[in-house]
Amino acid sequence: MISKPTPPTEELAAAPHRLVSGTLEERARAALEASRRRTLALTDCVDDADLRAQHSPLMSPLVWDLAHIGNQEEIWLVREAGGRPGLRPDLDSIYDAFQHPRADRPALPLLTPDQARAYIAQVREQAFDVLADAAPKAVAENGAARQGAQTRRAELLENAFVFGMIAQHEQQHDETMLATHQLRQGPPVLDAPEPPPAAVDPAYLPREILIPGGPFSMGTSAEPWALDNERPAHLVEVPAFWLDTFPVTNAAYQQFVEDGGYRDARWWTDDGWEHVQQAGLEAPLFWQRDGRGWLRRRFGVVEPIPPQQPVMHVCWYEADAYARWAGRRLPTEAEWEKAGRFDPDAGRSRRYPWGDADPEPRHANLGQRHLQPAPIGAYPDGASPLGVHQLIGDVWEWTASDFLPYPEFAAFPYKEYSEVFFGPAYKVLRGGAFGVDPVACRGTFRNWDYPIRRQIFSGFRTARGVEGVW
Repeated sequence: MISKPTPPTEELAAAPHRLVSGTLEERARAALEASRRRTLALTDCVDDADLRAQHSPLMSPLVWDLAHIGNQEEIWLVREAGGRPGLRPDLDSIYDAFQHPRADRPALPLLTPDQARAYIAQVREQAFDVLADAAPKAVAENGAARQGAQTRRAELLENAFVFGMIAQHEQQHDETMLATHQLRQGPPVLDAPEPPPAAVDPAYLPREILIPGGPFSMGTSAEPWALDNERPAHLVEVPAFWLDTFPVTNAAYQQFVEDGGYRDARWWTDDGWEHVQQAGLEAPLFWQRDGRGWLRRRFGVVEPIPPQQPVMHVCWYEADAYARWAGRRLPTEAEWEKAGRFDPDAGRSRRYPWGDADPEPRHANLGQRHLQPAPIGAYPDGASPLGVHQLIGDVWEWTASDFLPYPEFAAFPYKEYSEVFFGPAYKVLRGGAFGVDPVACRGTFRNWDYPIRRQIFSGFRTARGVEGVW
């Protein structure tokens, strides 16, 4: 990949870790195969009419996502990495996300469901041929790159980055399609392989954790499949602060609702208050009153709201208003990452809260296996060295920060992945949600969205300065 500044010493103390065990080719192949299994599971469970339908103007028809996944794979794995002419360059403009807003995509001359399935299968066959050819070549070309003769293809092939990028891209669209399933009307079509684990009683743990002040290494220069906005590693000074041990729960958020939080302008920013009034917000998305209580709709099932699960489907304005109501605030992105990665005993940043090992089911609620967040306290093995729980998985966590580049950021391999989104219009979310695959989730991974977005699997936790009070 492109040259990066030397990372801070604490990151160098941790050697790069494999994302999937096995050889370079095996790791990339496993990630691609896992993403495709999930894509097909999310699209084969509904009929063709459902695939073509636009279930919300916020989302694409599922069949658009299906073919877009194949088109991006053709562009980057077959053409760019493989140097091949490709199968359907005529599809590039139809499935270009920047040319066509989601609301306009149903009017495009889209591939039919059967055509889309055939297309992605053909692309994948060629992509695997490229992978088999490229793995040994990448090593040789890397040596040439270190001598100053780096080429674009060598940059893409180093550490199988381009294959990891496409596996992450497909998993991100799988999460988007999962959100579309949540928005669709009709009977349930998705099954959870297993229920969430039982929780350790959170009453035995403190409500908040003191995160010590001082510098830490934010971002990464060592993670092989990290995306451009996660790079490079750089030292950030973070003053001491207190952070919630767990994400804010449904029960806690319901207190805000019942206290008239949505009717009190004191708790909202000016923009937030205007949005609440215009959109008529009264509670998180998918909540509905049942007499004096509340129910939620989850993938076609209406059920009582689990009080100890993290609240979900709230926008940034709602998260910020709750924090103000509670006498607290949202953590900054740097605060969140320090709480999630910094090991004070070792004096360095980890890959994940629990260490450098890849996520296992005991660490975090990832991979769509429960189809909902787990109750707080359900993953004690995933806690950070300082004792913060469930920073990875369950719900994306809104932060106070705008989406901005790190110092010495360099766009790679294209500006439209990150650079065009930088600025105050987008807020950063961290940590991943239950619908995120482990390949697209790590301690440095950055997500972003408009502060009004609620269809995403978003929640939050709150913070305060060392002088603050409950």
